[in-house]
Amino acid sequence: MKRVRIHTGKVGLVFKNGNYQKVITEGIYWLGLRQKVVTYDLTEKFHAPVASEILLQDVALTTMLEVIDVTDNEIVLMFEKGNFKTVLEAGQHLYWKGLIARTFTRVDLSKTEITEIKDKNLLGNYNLTKYIRIFEVFEYEKAILLIDDKFEKILDSGIYRFWRNATSIKISKVDMRQLQLEIAGQELLTKDKAAIRINFYTQYKVIDIKKAILNNKDFEKQLYIAMQLKLRTFVGNYTLDELLDNKENIANAVFENIKDTVENLGIKVLYCGIRDVILTGEMKEIMNQVLIAQKKAQANIITRREETASTRSLLNTAKLMEENAMLYQLKEMEYVEKIADKIGEITVAGNGGVVTQLKDIFSVSK
Repeated sequence: MKRVRIHTGKVGLVFKNGNYQKVITEGIYWLGLRQKVVTYDLTEKFHAPVASEILLQDVALTTMLEVIDVTDNEIVLMFEKGNFKTVLEAGQHLYWKGLIARTFTRVDLSKTEITEIKDKNLLGNYNLTKYIRIFEVFEYEKAILLIDDKFEKILDSGIYRFWRNATSIKISKVDMRQLQLEIAGQELLTKDKAAIRINFYTQYKVIDIKKAILNNKDFEKQLYIAMQLKLRTFVGNYTLDELLDNKENIANAVFENIKDTVENLGIKVLYCGIRDVILTGEMKEIMNQVLIAQKKAQANIITRREETASTRSLLNTAKLMEENAMLYQLKEMEYVEKIADKIGEITVAGNGGVVTQLKDIFSVSK
């Protein structure tokens, strides 16, 4: 015989020759030959020393244990004193009753939506994250939710969590802000066969995400090609000079004509514009020559106009001098004064007026 004490908060399982006999709680016990006791802490999880099916045949022991059976397609969340403790995976789990208050929440992993957990902070727990898929949709985005490649719903901005399982879950996000599409260096021919490059841009917004994602493939690429074709069509109707003079009109025409096309893409075009019209090397040289010739022609016209005006003014002056002797004399004195101003010294002798002698000196003999 031997004496055994079971302390408070402990429990013992009695075995004889390796076979389970009974459970003993707090107190003093006498054991016979070939009997031994395995003690357990009531605060810890119970790990059966032999098959649990054998132990659970004992009604006394069964009433002292919390038996949690977890199937393959589920997990169980274990809480101690109201606080999350751990995740129980597939299998059988045994806990002692009585000393610590425990609760268990069963989760069906075959579902997608997380409905069993209300506390969002708990969803960020490291022990849980491996069972959860997380998708984030930013403030300026919307997303299409596909479950097993079938449309489920449209997601607004936020963080979305789903159970991780065999179900396929995908989201396709779209930027809902005002966007800009550039068509840079587009090589085109005008009506008069001039080769040019155009930088064109358009501003747009996605207004129907379902149309843009589900009804169309690469809606941005389709928008690019549609704008490219419309631009090519309208540019081909103008000569180079007309194009340079009507850039804004062409952009407005493309804008008005593209509306119906992009509506099927779930897009609304807000504005179109031609940023640059770039001439090729040879065309640029020709245009420079034309510009120089035009400027020279304009300069010649202005010169001729000024010469004509000057001649007309001289003619009018001559007529007035012919009709008015006093005016003629005043004009003579004006020119004598100008000539004399450029001469250092003039000597005048003899009779006669000074002006008359000066006039005779500078006048050309007839």
